[in-house]
Amino acid sequence: MSGYLRRVFRATEAENRRAIVAMLPAAPGGRLLDLGTGDGRLAARLAASAGVAELVGVELMPDKAAAARAHGMQVVEADLEERLPFEDASFDLVHANQVIEHVRRTDVFLSEIRRLLLPGGRAVLSTNNLSSWHNVLSLAAGLQPPPLHVSDEVIVGNPLNPEDGGAHEDPRRSHLRLFTARALTELCAHHGLRRVELRTVGYYPLPPALGRLAGRIDGGHGAFLTGTFA
Repeated sequence: MSGYLRRVFRATEAENRRAIVAMLPAAPGGRLLDLGTGDGRLAARLAASAGVAELVGVELMPDKAAAARAHGMQVVEADLEERLPFEDASFDLVHANQVIEHVRRTDVFLSEIRRLLLPGGRAVLSTNNLSSWHNVLSLAAGLQPPPLHVSDEVIVGNPLNPEDGGAHEDPRRSHLRLFTARALTELCAHHGLRRVELRTVGYYPLPPALGRLAGRIDGGHGAFLTGTFA
């Protein structure tokens, strides 16, 4: 069972990445900033899809920054909880996938996104959906929602979570803040980021094909929140 759940969750993550690429506006000749870029592979897909002339990543972990640079990407090593080393209004697009839930100082994070966007620019944010059915039903059963971490060292509290009992892959992986659609929308608005589009993607533990069908029936309880903000 755990093997199946792990495969479905990875497939749901891939489904969400495809949705992000589809939602990213075109910005021919523009600049794209990727926050928490990891190895840079998703950022490269986004840059190609949007048609930007310049791609810049921000990554805190030196090993991940090195991996992105190995793919030819320009990477700045910086903490997303601090002011970033870029001029005001210097990017057409800002992207952050599965990043905001790791950030304690979310007000700094979002105010920096607003500061760095050009007039008419777009931010694309994606994160776990606290109100997804797999989280709601976990709570109803007295189990820990899988993305709601209680330790920086070990994942505990839900035997149906395929990662239960395992260690976090790195010390920055634990989740600090989880959002509902309303909370994300209102916090972004507080920092001057107006919601343009927000939807949920994936319906874990359903496989992606069934998840897409379930999402058309009930669009508020999918696995991930993914949206664009201006």
